[in-house]
Amino acid sequence: MTNFASINRLISHRIRPVFQRRLVSTSKKNNDTVAAEACQSQTNTKVVVKSWVSYGYDHKNKTDDRSVMHVLMFGALTLCGVVGGFVWTYAPDYHLRDWGVREAFLELRRREAEGKLPIDPNFIPVEKIILPSDEELGDTEIII
Repeated sequence: MTNFASINRLISHRIRPVFQRRLVSTSKKNNDTVAAEACQSQTNTKVVVKSWVSYGYDHKNKTDDRSVMHVLMFGALTLCGVVGGFVWTYAPDYHLRDWGVREAFLELRRREAEGKLPIDPNFIPVEKIILPSDEELGDTEIII
C-alpha cells in the first residue's frame, strides 16, 4: 500500500506543473505587484517593483534581458536584413542572365545590319530533320 501511495504522489508531483494555468487578470491595477527584499538593517528596506515582462533571455535581471534582446534584434534586423539585402542586390550576376540578354540584342542588331532574318529558317539543315509520316501521326491535331 505504501508503494502505490508513493508512486501516486510522485506521478501527481510530476504531472501537476503541466496542468497549472495562469489566469489573465483584466483589472486596471498594472503596477500593484511588489516584491520586497529586506536588508540586514531594519532601517534600510529595499522595495523592488517588478512591472516588466521578460523577453525570454533572462527572467531575473531586466537590464540583461533588454540588453540581449537589443543586441540580437540589431544583429538580426540590421546586419542580416540591411547588409544582407545590400549584398544580395549588388552581387555580381553569377548566372550570366544580363550577359545573355545583351548578347541576344547585339546578335539581332548584327543580323538586321547584314539584312538577314532575325532567326534563320534553315538554322538546322533540312536533311537532318526527321519528321513522322502521316500514318504515325494518325488523328493528332497539328497546329501551325
